[in-house]
Amino acid sequence: MHEKFETVRNTIAAYGIRRWWGRRRWWNRGRANVEALSRWLSSHGGLLADQEIQSVRKAIEEFRLLPTISVVMPVYDVDERCVRLAIESVMNQVYQKWELCIADDCSPSPHVRAVLNEYASKDDRIKVVFRDTNGHISAASNSALDLATGEFTALLDHDDELTEDALFHVVAAINDDPTLEMIYSDEDVVNDRGERYAPKLKPDWSRDLFYSVNYVTHFAVYRTALLRKVGGFRIGFEGSQDYDLALRILEELGDDAIGHIPHILYHWRAIPGSVALSGGEKAYAHERAREAIREHFARTSVQADVVESDFDLHRVIYRLSEPGPSVSFIVSSRDSVSGEAELDGEVIFVGPDTANRAESLNGAVARSIGEILLFIDGDLTLPSRERINELVAAAMQPEIGAVCGKIVGAVGVVEQSGIVLDADLSPGLAHHGYPRDAPGNLFRNRQIGNVSAISAACMAIRRSTFDSVGGFDHAEFPSELFDIDLCLKLRDRKQRIVVLPHVELIRRGEPNRVHDKSGDALRRFQERWSKYTDRDPFCNSNLKRDGSFEIDVQDVTPSGQ
Repeated sequence: MHEKFETVRNTIAAYGIRRWWGRRRWWNRGRANVEALSRWLSSHGGLLADQEIQSVRKAIEEFRLLPTISVVMPVYDVDERCVRLAIESVMNQVYQKWELCIADDCSPSPHVRAVLNEYASKDDRIKVVFRDTNGHISAASNSALDLATGEFTALLDHDDELTEDALFHVVAAINDDPTLEMIYSDEDVVNDRGERYAPKLKPDWSRDLFYSVNYVTHFAVYRTALLRKVGGFRIGFEGSQDYDLALRILEELGDDAIGHIPHILYHWRAIPGSVALSGGEKAYAHERAREAIREHFARTSVQADVVESDFDLHRVIYRLSEPGPSVSFIVSSRDSVSGEAELDGEVIFVGPDTANRAESLNGAVARSIGEILLFIDGDLTLPSRERINELVAAAMQPEIGAVCGKIVGAVGVVEQSGIVLDADLSPGLAHHGYPRDAPGNLFRNRQIGNVSAISAACMAIRRSTFDSVGGFDHAEFPSELFDIDLCLKLRDRKQRIVVLPHVELIRRGEPNRVHDKSGDALRRFQERWSKYTDRDPFCNSNLKRDGSFEIDVQDVTPSGQ
């Protein structure tokens, strides 16, 4: 009890009573969800019931496309039990048009060869090659890929497992959209006792998040011809060979050719030496990943630096040309802003309480001259000029529509880091209520990523981009939702909405705008953007869409349904 008291006292001393209370509530919320999470996992990604298997088989009979999936698995000196589980997870697939392509990387333990030969003799679809020398994982993966004859290739580590319906979901996605070239799924972690935990419930394709962290990882599937076109796995990127491969694949296809399956189809085994157990298990891999991203940008003529970020992940810093673009700061306040950054540019103040706020902001834009427009609430304390320049540099990228930072309350709790669209299309504030230093969903509270929309509380955008969509729609959305409406127009034009959460803006007062969930503006918004009713692409369908990114534990539909 004394130690617990000391911990609380030290935390209060470090954060202050209000901030400590907010952190305590946040962590307690996570602990309270442990049992609910366990129940949820038992019905998502587990063994299928007989009725579910019959349902899957019936669906397969109705597929128009039935491609062979080549499962590529490099093997090296793996525990016998683990490799048996991995192989049998392929043999147990409900979808039967597969081949398992295994390359043993000259394992010293004799049981490896014996086990692989045993399974190859049981099923003609299991192909094995034994390498004469140890070439490490890239070389072994290429040897396995050489055996592949299927139209698509799936990647499987030698100690992990696929769910019984993994290949079914892949083929279902291909039938839904035959143009897909790259497909990934959700995943979780399993320990030596078979206990599952740490589900990774991913967004649909988020290029900027992928540049921050390889969230695709498992279960990744590629069109085989495309893998061969880019040359397979590269020697020298061991530890981040899958990341480097995906980056080179991106250079050959558009974002629309990348599909995400929001089901747990892969169990990543946590054992000593595995990144699933700890990101520090292969520390050398992180810098190799950054080098892979740097080379990707060099090949695609993007001027950017790639540096280490929190949790040994990655931060892309786009370079500004000299001289940099002119910036107009459009400040919603009658008072001057404060902070480290000097507003090096034109500053136009707009009263925050005007009857038609969107029209007032449009009017400010009309009076401004900057190449970059930076809308900002006047009661926000700005970060350093260096961080402001990062917003500006990101906004200058042709494929990026609008950029924001992370807004933090005075007590160190996140107010918003982007917008999540709820099922009724009312806006939820991403990571609202999280401590500022909490990782958040897939590290997104601390890493650059994409969202569907951002608010005008902080929005950097090119003037040409703003003008191209007619500015804020002040006729339909005079006082609210005009900023989110603009972002969705940009997304319709295939432009990305980006959050830089390390660019923190501190709110000195209380948030001064709350969206009316029953008003006419929301009704008009719902009519215009009904295609987002079913899903927000940057919030996994298994998560609540209120911005909390918490698992919707009320959803107990089995994964095979």
